Amino acid sequence: MPSVRVRENEHFDAALRRFKRACEKAGILSELRRREYYEKPTQERKRKKAAAVKRQMKKTSRDMNQRVRLY
Repeated sequence: MPSVRVRENEHFDAALRRFKRACEKAGILSELRRREYYEKPTQERKRKKAAAVKRQMKKTSRDMNQRVRLY
């Protein structure tokens, strides 16, 4: 669980911003959204496979764009 110590003479907004950033780095919100409802194992495999395919396509297109540029 991320924690933030409020510094001397620090505004509440700044401390809250640091806490939100720490939560984002720890991945708490994404974990919460993932656990919000039950996902069947087949649906989970399907989602993970789609994400892997998307990553692979993105990597391939990035590699192809780097090779095409001849300037």
